[in-house]
Amino acid sequence: MELHYRSPWELLVATILSAQCTDQRVNQVTPALFERYRRPADYARANRAELEAMIRSTGFYKSKANHLIECAKAVVERFGGEVPRTMDELTTLPGVGRKTANVILGNAFGQPAIVVDTHVKRVAARLGLTMSRDPDRIEQDLQRVIPKPQWTEGSQQLLLHGRYVCLARKPKCGECVIYKDCPWEGKPRR
Repeated sequence: MELHYRSPWELLVATILSAQCTDQRVNQVTPALFERYRRPADYARANRAELEAMIRSTGFYKSKANHLIECAKAVVERFGGEVPRTMDELTTLPGVGRKTANVILGNAFGQPAIVVDTHVKRVAARLGLTMSRDPDRIEQDLQRVIPKPQWTEGSQQLLLHGRYVCLARKPKCGECVIYKDCPWEGKPRR
């Protein structure tokens, strides 16, 4: 996990901000944000313009500010200010889909969870672990091949491998530790 956080709420905020944004950029924004807004209740009553200004560099800042405010209101009103601990409850929150919910479940609460992002999709396909392009189906396929106690760590390893080695346009096959076991037909010869 490359996002910096100290609580489940901070991880939820950081994960919402990470959509279409690098973790590095999110980590540059969140220290001041977490200092200014400490609890869900602070976000629920945040000045929208101020919040938008603070998160502007993460992109899609108007939508993200709206998600943060509405998510915070839901956490305060429906969950007593505590981030819920189940997939069903998390996915009722504005701005939270399965991917974000799995990030929270796996990293904040230690529950086995498979995060499927663009990197995991690419690496899982290249390794022949899935034939699907649908994130929900890929999650199910990976659940069948990764032992449940390793779901969180395993999907994180796939994510980081995709982010730093098995790149979309120019994969670094020369640096890949699983090159000889990789069935991807597009890999260059060594």
